[in-house]
Amino acid sequence: MSERTCTKCITSSVAAVWNGDLCPRCGFRNDDGKASAALVASKIQMDAVKLTTTPTYPNLEIEEVKGVITAECVFGMNVFRDFFAGMTDFFGGRSEASQKVLRDARETCLNELKKEAYELGADGIIGIDLDYSEISGKGKGMLFLVASGTAVKFRLDAE
Repeated sequence: MSERTCTKCITSSVAAVWNGDLCPRCGFRNDDGKASAALVASKIQMDAVKLTTTPTYPNLEIEEVKGVITAECVFGMNVFRDFFAGMTDFFGGRSEASQKVLRDARETCLNELKKEAYELGADGIIGIDLDYSEISGKGKGMLFLVASGTAVKFRLDAE
């Protein structure tokens, strides 16, 4: 699954959620699609942030708790996805379209958490919780995902 990185907010998300060259998070137009060397370096460091749903990370000792962080994502289930998901509900089976939206939402929210942690100077997030909800009305369905966790700094000598 291909990812794109916004040159303004340095958010990475799957290409499928981009509206042409517009970043899905900040709306900035990324005409050239190329990030500067500094942005790429910070993206690599941001990607190194460790994630876990457990209260500790194996073989690493927590030195400092930076704080609770959250990320919120809302994704639209377009008309075709809604239609085919409805057909799957009727006939049974798995809805690949709905699964893709769920996967994209999860990846985007976890990337947002990594960005928040990186900005706080943390190198890990523990106790991650993902909460999914559906917002619907007037024939439109939206998926709402909130990811939360505790940003931490690990002790260097523990590695």
